[in-house]
Amino acid sequence: MRVLALLMLLVPLGCSQAPKATPTTSTVARQEAAIEANRKGEAYVRHGELDNAARSYREALRLSQSLEDPEGIAANAINLSIVRQRQGRFAEARESLGAVLEQPNLRFSPMRLAEVSLRHALIELDQNRFSGAEEWVNRAAGHCAQRCPLASAIQNTRAQLALQAGRFEDAATAARAAHDASRAAGDRSELGNALRLLGITALRGGDPAKARAHLEQALVIDREIGAPRKIALDLLALGRAASLGGDREAARAYYSRAMAVSEADRDNAGVAEARALLEAADKAAATGK
Repeated sequence: MRVLALLMLLVPLGCSQAPKATPTTSTVARQEAAIEANRKGEAYVRHGELDNAARSYREALRLSQSLEDPEGIAANAINLSIVRQRQGRFAEARESLGAVLEQPNLRFSPMRLAEVSLRHALIELDQNRFSGAEEWVNRAAGHCAQRCPLASAIQNTRAQLALQAGRFEDAATAARAAHDASRAAGDRSELGNALRLLGITALRGGDPAKARAHLEQALVIDREIGAPRKIALDLLALGRAASLGGDREAARAYYSRAMAVSEADRDNAGVAEARALLEAADKAAATGK
């Protein structure tokens, strides 16, 4: 099963801190070039052009490294890692994070270190390396302050780990904690993630009605924030819930919608998963099973 959500949005560079000293013309030009490359990368991601996005983020990272700008380095390393993970290029996703973790002489903020650790956890989770994922998510929590903006993302990741291990009560507890933290922070993206995880936890526990209630809420939020990959995941889970509840036609409709969304988003893995579920549903209908 794919990682249920990225849990982190792409990071813009418009808020990057300027050096304390008066910047030279060359420094300003490089800062502006890095910001522009970052913006191009974000635009390419929106259009599903991941190779171009990776090139743009790599250039933005190079420019930030030439200025020893910790904020810029961290932001672009994280973004490059997200893109490489979406491409299934996990070694390169990890390698990009080394721009932060392998630079002890630069002072990165605890929040950036937490974000990088959480990125590592998601990469490990995507490859079913659960012990490594748990180690990295604990590191992320260790970098966070008491009122950590990443609290809901960390709890959602813990919920995914518990789901993978079959610990459904622990998964529900973590997802509820993420739900409460994201509502308190006004974080719609992580609220949608928490609701999806609550729905999948209910689905694994054999309660399709409860699952659909949570998943429908997640779908509303993910549509509002314009997150195609998350919309597709909601629809796939809704299809599974409908199937478990005996509503085969609704299940087929959800799978078809998920495939259409994934095709439009150029998400080949999502298309393949939706097609496989749709074919399985058709086969079950044909055999009467």
